[in-house]
Amino acid sequence: MITSGEGKYKVTLEEKKIGKNILYILSGGEKPHIGGVVICEIENAPQVITLGSHFDHIVLEPIAKRGCEKNQTTVVAIGGMHIDNATKKEIEIIKNHCNIIKEQL
Repeated sequence: MITSGEGKYKVTLEEKKIGKNILYILSGGEKPHIGGVVICEIENAPQVITLGSHFDHIVLEPIAKRGCEKNQTTVVAIGGMHIDNATKKEIEIIKNHCNIIKEQL
């Protein structure tokens, strides 16, 4: 498990091995949820699924791509973060914590 941030800005990434493939579960904020799914396969474009009006795929996609490239395997990244009435600054803080997690993969 990898974490970055504190309080309502804390983001957590869990990794589950499924055979040689990887499932990442990204969560955080005040109300973790499933807002998106990204599937990355070697040499194929990522497949992105957004749920409702969520934008979680924006941070899930780079994590899935990095895991796929680094491990040369199929990666599925799922999850989401939510902060009530988040400001642009708060969204950037969450995105930065997600980037820190991506760099630690």
